[in-house]
Amino acid sequence: MTNKHSLTEHVSEHLVVGDGAMASWLYQKGIPIGLCCEELNLSRPDIIRDTHREYYEAGARLIETNTFGANRDTLSRHGLEDSVYRINWKAASLAREAVGPDAWVMGSMTAISAGRVRHEILPGHRELFIEQAEALLAGGVDGLILETFLDLAELILALTSVRSLTDLPIIAQLACMEVGKTRDGFTVTESFRQLSDSGADILGINCRLGPGEILRTIEQSIVPEGMILSVFPNAGRLGLMEGELGYTSSPAYFADRALRFRDQGVRIIGGCCGTTPEHIRAVACALTGLHSVTRINPTQIQESEPISHAAVSISGKIETLLDKVKQRTTVLVEFDPPKDLDIEQYMIGAASLQDAGADVITMADNSLAQTRMSNLALGAIVKMRLGIDPLVHIACRDRNLIGQQSHLMGLHALGIHQILIVTGDPARFGDLPGASSVFDVSSFDLIRMVKQLNDGISFSGQSLRERGRFVVGAAFNPHVNNLDSAFNRLEKKIDAGADFILTQPVYDQATIEMIATRTRHMPVPIFIGIMPITSARNALFLHNEVPGIRLTDEALKRMGKYLAAGPDARSEGLDMARELVDIAKVCFQGLYLMTPFAYYDMTAELTKHIKSK
Repeated sequence: MTNKHSLTEHVSEHLVVGDGAMASWLYQKGIPIGLCCEELNLSRPDIIRDTHREYYEAGARLIETNTFGANRDTLSRHGLEDSVYRINWKAASLAREAVGPDAWVMGSMTAISAGRVRHEILPGHRELFIEQAEALLAGGVDGLILETFLDLAELILALTSVRSLTDLPIIAQLACMEVGKTRDGFTVTESFRQLSDSGADILGINCRLGPGEILRTIEQSIVPEGMILSVFPNAGRLGLMEGELGYTSSPAYFADRALRFRDQGVRIIGGCCGTTPEHIRAVACALTGLHSVTRINPTQIQESEPISHAAVSISGKIETLLDKVKQRTTVLVEFDPPKDLDIEQYMIGAASLQDAGADVITMADNSLAQTRMSNLALGAIVKMRLGIDPLVHIACRDRNLIGQQSHLMGLHALGIHQILIVTGDPARFGDLPGASSVFDVSSFDLIRMVKQLNDGISFSGQSLRERGRFVVGAAFNPHVNNLDSAFNRLEKKIDAGADFILTQPVYDQATIEMIATRTRHMPVPIFIGIMPITSARNALFLHNEVPGIRLTDEALKRMGKYLAAGPDARSEGLDMARELVDIAKVCFQGLYLMTPFAYYDMTAELTKHIKSK
């Protein structure tokens, strides 16, 4: 094979498989979460060496050192600030010992700001990058990989700091908070241009997003001529599955996306959080015998379709949704608050949904841990201007018990009484990854505590002058392996005081009928979730990368004809959704429609279809 020191020359004409996650794989192997993984280079060199070897034997030929957070600032949180040189030098040595001569060992470095809510880049950070890089280079790495930088400014600081130290290849990888953009507001196109000008040999994207979103980022970005691309996606979204945090993308799906990356001219393909040696083995097998593809930039850059998410909602009025669903088919429509300060387009959409006949509009609470406008404030505006009683979600993640009770008291004062209690996605996977996930209580506990307010008792046990009037909903996910356990959890939520249930979206008749059969004895209404699909890509993303959603083979096949989002794809998705609601209406009086990507016209049409019958 080509000599390891000519990585850039080799990937100019060949594909290279990168390794996968280090920390999340170590956690799966029994290393306690919160332990300093980089310190294991010194105390447990055997397990680090074995992990590198696992990835090498799976087919990886670009191996990253176990030094992601091994800079002085991060190590100081563990009292290891004086071990920077030892940890980095040892890491390089362990990686080299674990692999054959046909592999490149790259020294892994990340942002000094990693894991913080806000970060000021200081001149002294240049010395921190240099200190770590010098130790890695002394250890004999074949190059450096600067990865998971949320801000372009800090990545350029790191790149320019270490560029003068070596002529070895440097890979510069951004981590995007959303498709196509950095946290500090630069497009990937502009970021790639600046990084190329600053001396990067290879440009890439890693972490934060799964393969579907990173693929869209690459597709819509302009790459400087002659630059090499690398990608290391996460294994989809991290989410709660059957009570445990986990990633959703299977090795087979990851391998299929690797082929799509190759089509975009990407030369180095590996994995980040949640990936395992099995993911890398699948990628290596898929790429075996294939040549690299010349990158063709898009002729024009289009706005990417935002990633949808499945959430749950609820609604209410003087006549609550509980009253409505007893009398007639009742439609709840989820239409999430904007990420911007402008609400004009949101109000137009809300009015369209109201005109279509939606009984309730539901609003998530910073779903996917992405910061959005307060659903309390927006709910009050919608109620005042349109006369709609909203159903707002309340996540356990963002507020301690003081904040939760205060928030609920404010909702009550505004006349917003219909709420949905959800756990909430972990903060570290949102747009402020350094924010704290509070989780003072579970969704079960918070349901009980809200019903306590209805009894006129505060969270602390103090008597209140007035009883609360909250109608409380809970979420149900039918897309799990252990359905018995899922239904047991649902029973417990009802026992805790849930007045109604919203399900994650379903995409087949069998699941609808199964839920109907297994909930028939339950004393609360079930609102079955339906979310239109917008394209084949959207279908694959939902199926493979979003926790709690599974599509049938038939649904995937039908949408497979529409590779790009557009009117025809959305029309087919709407047809499929109409078929599903017709089936669901036979079994359920309550329907819960989720608006994909703020395409409120789709859920408005679906609402009209339901109401017309």
